[in-house]
Amino acid sequence: MIELPDLVAGGLAAGTLSALALGGGLLRLRRQQTRQRAEISALRTQLDGSLRAFTAEVEHLAARRVPAAAQRVAHPHLAVPGPLQPLTVGTPLGIALENVLLALQAEVASQRTRVDAAAQAGMRGATREIQAALYRLQDALRRLQQRYDDPELAQTLFQLDHENEQSLRRAQVAAVVCGAWVGLAREESHLVDAVTGGQARLAGYQRVKVHNHLEPGTALVSHAVEPVAIIVAELLDNALRHSAPDTDVVVSLEHVHHGVCVTVDDAGLGMTRDERDRAQRLVAGDAPILLTDLGDPPRMGLAAIGRLTRQFDLGVDVSSASPYGGVRAVLRVDSHLLSRLDPADRPPAPSAPRTTRRSGPAAPAPTHAYGTQDAVPDAPRHHTPTDENGDGEGDGNDGLPQRRRRRTRPAPAAVPEASAPPASSRPARRPEEAAAALGALQSGTAAARSEAAPAAGTPTAAAAHDTDHTHDEGGAAR
Repeated sequence: MIELPDLVAGGLAAGTLSALALGGGLLRLRRQQTRQRAEISALRTQLDGSLRAFTAEVEHLAARRVPAAAQRVAHPHLAVPGPLQPLTVGTPLGIALENVLLALQAEVASQRTRVDAAAQAGMRGATREIQAALYRLQDALRRLQQRYDDPELAQTLFQLDHENEQSLRRAQVAAVVCGAWVGLAREESHLVDAVTGGQARLAGYQRVKVHNHLEPGTALVSHAVEPVAIIVAELLDNALRHSAPDTDVVVSLEHVHHGVCVTVDDAGLGMTRDERDRAQRLVAGDAPILLTDLGDPPRMGLAAIGRLTRQFDLGVDVSSASPYGGVRAVLRVDSHLLSRLDPADRPPAPSAPRTTRRSGPAAPAPTHAYGTQDAVPDAPRHHTPTDENGDGEGDGNDGLPQRRRRRTRPAPAAVPEASAPPASSRPARRPEEAAAALGALQSGTAAARSEAAPAAGTPTAAAAHDTDHTHDEGGAAR
């Protein structure tokens, strides 16, 4: 048998070993808990840092990146700031933030386009009503021009008609920018007539000098006449506005390989490179045009050119400087938009500058009923077709001209100085003004004057001749 002391000693030894093993386990567990607490503390610190970094990134996104991304929709040259932490780029967080910006830009662009389309629709409706009212006013003014033959009243009516024409041009440009049709359908016309027609729609058109180097009979197809006139008017308007009032704007009409070019040179301040690039983007018509891109108030001239160049397959370039230090604008009309009119059957308007080219034997210079037109060779002249009332003059008593119906004769001899009314009594009128209304005035007054006028040489006949001569020197250009 085992003795009791030995059993107790063995139990004590076993207990001691168990206690030592338990103490070691507890010590290891405590050390493990300490490490876990340290790891948890480190993870908590890291999480707090990540949360602060994420919060700062979101705040940076809301304060700087989102507004910049929204502005970039309207101004592509603006840069959008990147994330605060460069290491975020390419990570899931960075990709998620970039997707937020892209979605925001897409929605802003969609809403911007929708709002602008609604604004354009409203403006189309308003300009349609304005155009209709201005056309009615234009008809009323022309009826008054036909009814009354008083020189002072005619001068006032011509000025009102020209102001109305300028308002009509602005309304037409606004309608074109908003997607409306040009509003007028014309028959085939000489290209030089379309150019001078655009010139006549402007204030200060006297500063425009047109040099015609086209072949006689060069014309535009019907659907290109009004767009070309609008584009020329807007290019000339820019040139006149951005050059000194004592300088000229030079227009040249030239044949090129693929058609015809209309070149407009001004002596203004020119444009910076950024302004020139923006203007070229507008006139190219490649990008959609929004009213919010045109400034406040909107400057619609170049935008209207862009609409028309895209719709009618025309080309406009404003990227060059003119020889006079300003801007050179070039309108290119391709061959498929050109046609030919027989100058003998349908001559260009007398107000149009004569071409420097000749297609055959030189035609005799046309005779005019009034000698003062020859004294101003550079002034625009407007074509008034000879009708049954004619505008020819015959020699009356004392050498004074007298109107005759259905006849056309060369210009009479100069009126004797003693019989002619004093120059001071005649209103100062531009040669191109009355030419546009001369045909209307003749149709309403020539017949009555021919039958009712007393014998030439009397004061009444002299006054009648003075009235006709004054009308030929005035009138708003068309």
